[in-house]
Amino acid sequence: MKIVTWNINGVKARIDNLQTWLKESDPDIACLQEIKSVDEGFPRLELEALGYHVETHGQKGFNGVAILSKKSPDEVNRGLPGDDSDEQARFIEAVFSTDGGVLRVVSLYLPNGNPVDTEKFPYKLSWMKRLQAFAEDRLALEEPLVLAGDYNVIPEPVDCHDPKAWEGDALFRPESRNAFRQLENLGFTDALRAVNDEAETYTFWDYQAGAWPKNNGIRIDHLMLSPEAANLLKSATVEKHVRGWEKPSDHVPVAILLAA
Repeated sequence: MKIVTWNINGVKARIDNLQTWLKESDPDIACLQEIKSVDEGFPRLELEALGYHVETHGQKGFNGVAILSKKSPDEVNRGLPGDDSDEQARFIEAVFSTDGGVLRVVSLYLPNGNPVDTEKFPYKLSWMKRLQAFAEDRLALEEPLVLAGDYNVIPEPVDCHDPKAWEGDALFRPESRNAFRQLENLGFTDALRAVNDEAETYTFWDYQAGAWPKNNGIRIDHLMLSPEAANLLKSATVEKHVRGWEKPSDHVPVAILLAA
């Protein structure tokens, strides 16, 4: 089973690329972030025509997450638990039946957190604390769980082209990295790093300053696996070539293959 995460950076602006990619990559489950669309405005028909079931948790103009799947989920949950006042659409969970049993997949879009001297950084850290509580609760089920998405966290210096350039940024602040490490310490596996320890392995390149041709990237899109999912991991890859397409997202898809 192929599961992919991709921050699409506007599904309407990127619908042609999305359709081309779905045909080429052929994921069983695709987790999208930053769809920037309300649910009723999402281009559902175009994707259903390619054989995908569509679940969204949208928001006008920004944020928004979606899960596309070849098989319909048995259950869908929208919104990260822990704060009923949080209206930002950043989290959707789907539960699937597979030949091997239950599979839980989350598409998440973690807050950026910049500027750090505003309320945005505490919101990021609070969101990560809520994610940890959710993850800990789900771990008790002892089921394969994939937390896929744009975490807006650079875990280690090797995950960015120039660590000094990112000092003080919310994506690389010690508090953000520690929160990510706490998730790992619960028992989650960073899928890509489990199979690839190469430097210059990035998932995001800014549109500015020639970042893409210079390979000045960062790795902020992650698939975190519960122990039961990690046991099924066969491979993990970055579909980097998509960044070179016309009208690209600044992120690229990251894919895993599970023996499920």
